[in-house]
Amino acid sequence: MLNILIADDEAPARNRLRELLADIPDTQLVGEACNGQEAIVLAEQCNPDVLLLDIRMPQMDGMEAALHLQKLEHPPAIIFTTAYDAHAVQAFELNAIDYLLKPIRLERLDLALKKARVLKPSQWEDLQQLRSKRTHLSVSERGRILLVPVNQIIYLRAELKYLTLRTGEREYLIEESLTQIEQEFPEIFVRLHRNCLAARTFIRGFERQHGMDSEMHWVALLDGIPDTLAVSRRQQHIVRELGG
Repeated sequence: MLNILIADDEAPARNRLRELLADIPDTQLVGEACNGQEAIVLAEQCNPDVLLLDIRMPQMDGMEAALHLQKLEHPPAIIFTTAYDAHAVQAFELNAIDYLLKPIRLERLDLALKKARVLKPSQWEDLQQLRSKRTHLSVSERGRILLVPVNQIIYLRAELKYLTLRTGEREYLIEESLTQIEQEFPEIFVRLHRNCLAARTFIRGFERQHGMDSEMHWVALLDGIPDTLAVSRRQQHIVRELGG
């Protein structure tokens, strides 16, 4: 029995998939979601074998949801459903990611479910080239996926192989590249030091403080938390640019 989760923001589309699945033997619908965030929550609860995932949805699109879902211990095989034109369809084919072009036909759904059983984890690396910019970063914690909105992140600091992600409430540890985050969100984060990015909107000013070497150094003052972040000599132009 193949356990299947549906994620689509349009009720008629979910109804269509539900009706088609009823005609495919050895399949069982275990849940329905209206957006990417709901899909992640339900995937953790229902542990589906396959997720039929719409690409364009509010709050979080299917591309971003698929990336976060790969942090599950047993991520579901993803089949995208899409109304994209032929050029987008070709992109999915080149990246060996299965898709269903709306309106979905029974024969095509049946074939996609058979293919989903043999999808390789390495194929998800290609999602980096196709997805839209993320709205959240995902944290693996005690076997669960926690979603942290990017606009709530105050700073990210590299420590060994992890990044410390700081919000107003707490710290998280994530396994991501500081450089990749800087390149993905250049309008949100600014580099203060080779090991640290800070959100521009949370920097309330700069001041000079004595460092451990007894010399004066610039530090960034942050809204909402008492932490200060050192500004390296190479990045001191940030003080002039953001400090007015």
